[in-house]
Parts: sequence; structure tokens; C-alpha cells
Amino acid sequence: MKFIRDSLHGSLRLDEFEVRLIDTPQIQRLRRIKQLGFTYLVYPGANHTRFEHSIGAMHLASKLADHLGLDEQEKRMVRIGAVLHDAGHGPFSHVSERVISNSHEEQTAHLLKESELGDIIQESFDLRKILNIIRGKGSLGQIVSGELDVDRMDYLLRDSYYTGVAYGVIDVERLIYNMVLDKHLMLKRKGVQAAESMLLARYFMYPSVYQHHTTRIINSMFRRCLLKLFEMGVVGQDKIYQYDDVDILSMARAQDGYVQDLMMRLDNRSIYKTVYSLKLDEVREPQNLFEITDNKIKDIEGEISEDLGVDKDYIMLDIPEYPNFQEMSTIVTVNGHQEKLRDISSIVKALNVARFNHADLCIYMPDEYSNKAVDFPFNDYIPLEF
Repeated sequence: MKFIRDSLHGSLRLDEFEVRLIDTPQIQRLRRIKQLGFTYLVYPGANHTRFEHSIGAMHLASKLADHLGLDEQEKRMVRIGAVLHDAGHGPFSHVSERVISNSHEEQTAHLLKESELGDIIQESFDLRKILNIIRGKGSLGQIVSGELDVDRMDYLLRDSYYTGVAYGVIDVERLIYNMVLDKHLMLKRKGVQAAESMLLARYFMYPSVYQHHTTRIINSMFRRCLLKLFEMGVVGQDKIYQYDDVDILSMARAQDGYVQDLMMRLDNRSIYKTVYSLKLDEVREPQNLFEITDNKIKDIEGEISEDLGVDKDYIMLDIPEYPNFQEMSTIVTVNGHQEKLRDISSIVKALNVARFNHADLCIYMPDEYSNKAVDFPFNDYIPLEF
């Protein structure tokens, strides 16, 4: 038995099997992957890692398993699923995920199958069942990767704690103790307010932290840098889960030309400027803008580059990332009946529309070129009608 002292949850207990998993190079790598990517350049305290989050999610999975009355084997399985769920994350977490063809869940599945993690798991468990939990399949999977899962509970609390932004504080205890498991993970009527509070926390954390305007610029610059490393063959996209933050930064700093220029700007926080912004709540069908493909973005950047007379590498069009609250389909038990949360909560319905209040499509350029963008008709290049 081993104990790890966590900043949020206190002493976390691990058995010998879990210690073996955590001590593998694949999980130790998560100590070198920042949970919030480059957000520390906006909130200096945001240096927490995927490792901390993973063991925190494991702890909450254990509490929920106890409350649901799972047997010891099921409890161990959800704990293992929780601690492994982010093992496939690339450097700087979700920042790199947008330029990688596979999701971090798919990368995690591949990693478990090809590394010693899978061998260790198969000593005591069916690897397929663990992978299903990580993928959110089945009733146990909903605990780790569902609508009201322990992953979201932990990252909201943790991100709020380390950024100093209080919006992410949620009532985890009330959520956990108002959940029931009957083929599906469901919420008692008494827990609806806590669930609404969690949704509101996500709603406010997006513009304040996850989609903070400065963070978005920095992330766009890093993604462009990472794409160039892929194109140059310096980094293998299919093996991105083998690298950590320092690996990528070191390789980028060692390059010449454009990549080195981007890294110097990031290192010195000499970031690009917003030269155009389109509020999504001013667009007739704002959800359509989320469907613009990467290839279409490249085409738009190329057209602007040609007409503006600026190299396309120095023009970055960024579409915001916001959750679709309409997907909040958690089942709520009401007077013996089962209803979906979005059908009984006016707050959930309102959030699906309100998410566009803070979102905006932006174009970034280096400060030295921004004067060329004055009075440039960017609107003519954005496909507002589909």
C-alpha cells in the first residue's frame, strides 16, 4: 500500500498493482505533460500536470464506486480506467490534439496494447474491459468518460485551484451521493442543482481559462509550430504519445527559420495580435462555423495571404472550442420516471445557446504585420452561409 499526497483530495491510497502501473514510463511521462498546455503564460500557477489529474480522477472514481455499491473487482477496474484514461495525451494536452488525426482516447488504446501497461493489466484483468471503461462504454465506462464523469469533476476543481479562477468550484460530494447505477449512470432529482452548477462551471471556465483570448493565440502559434515539425519529419505524428512537453520544445528550439521564430516568440511571450474578431452570437447559424474543416481554414488563410501580401505562415485563423450543452443527456430519475437532464432543466437549454455569447472566430498576425490588416475586409473571406 502506498499513499500520495494530492493538493485537492489529500492522501490518495494506491495498492501494489496500481503502483506498478503508475511507475511505468508511460504514466510517469504524464508528470511532464501540463494539464492546461500553455495556459501558464496567462495564469502563472497553471503548472499542474496530467499525472496529478489522473490520480485525482482515480480517487473520485473510487468514491463513486463505493457509493454505487460496486464489488471490489468493478471498483478496481474503474480506478484503473481513471488513472489510465489520459495516458495517450500528446505534449501540452489538448493543444496538440487538434492537429493530430487520432483522439487521445484512441492513442491511449493503442498505447495500452503495445506497451508494458497492457501486459501488467492482463495479469489481473481483461484488457478489453479496461479499454471499454476508458472509452466510456457500458455502465462502468460512464463513471470515467460520460456526461457527469469523474474526469470532468477533477479537472474543473483542479484547473480552478491552480489558475485561481473560482468558477470551476463544484459540489462533487453532492453529485456523487446523488448518483445511482441501473444499467445507466443516473442522477437523482436532488442532484440536478449540483449538475447544473457543474455545467455553469464549464460555461464560465471556457472564456476565462480554456478559451481565454491570449491562450488561444499562444495555442494557435504552438499548433502551427507542431504542424511544421510533422511536415519536416522531426516529430512522428503517430508516435506523439511518446513525447513530453520538454521534448517538443527542445526540438522546436533546435530548428532554423520559421519554427525557431515561433519558439522565440513563445519563449519571450511576444505573441501574435488579434487583427480580426467575429462574435459567434452575431452570426445567423453560429454552430456551422464549428464545421469548417482544417483544409478550408488553410484555403481561407491562403486567400487572405495573397490579397494582403503577407506570408500565409504568419496568418492564423482560429475557430473557438466550446462544448455543446445540448448533449447533456444524463438520465434523471423523477418520481419513478426517467428523463434527460436537458429536458427538465431550463438552465441546460439556455447554456446551449449562451455558449455563443463569449465565442468568437479570430485571425492572428504578428504585430509587425498588423498594420496591413487595418480596414482589410476579412468578412469577405469567412463562409458565413452554408
